[in-house]
Amino acid sequence: QVQVMESGGGSVQAGGSLRLSCAASGYTYTTYCMGWFRRSPGKEREAVASIGSDGRTRHVDSVKGRFTISKDYVNNTLYLQMNSLKPEDTATYYCTVGRLVGVSCKDEYWGPGTQATVSS
Repeated sequence: QVQVMESGGGSVQAGGSLRLSCAASGYTYTTYCMGWFRRSPGKEREAVASIGSDGRTRHVDSVKGRFTISKDYVNNTLYLQMNSLKPEDTATYYCTVGRLVGVSCKDEYWGPGTQATVSS
């Protein structure tokens, strides 16, 4: 059974930092992808960052230079370091793990989400 669980959300002022963590277990994909999505009220869900089992990372333009996705392969934990936070980063952040097929991520499992709130 695949389990995905995020942690590390909270409330900070603009310019502050948060680090989100994601523990994922039970998946048996040989090649996998893990990523962070976010959703805020009234907006479409947005893919924030991803990392593949090949180590390649992607970040959406709006967070480049501020957010960094990384993975601790020893502890099998995914991170999203968020610096220079802006009020528009306020959202529920979701962690996913899926099967990497070419450059696409398929058969994804989702965590319940963690809230990050940035005040101005």
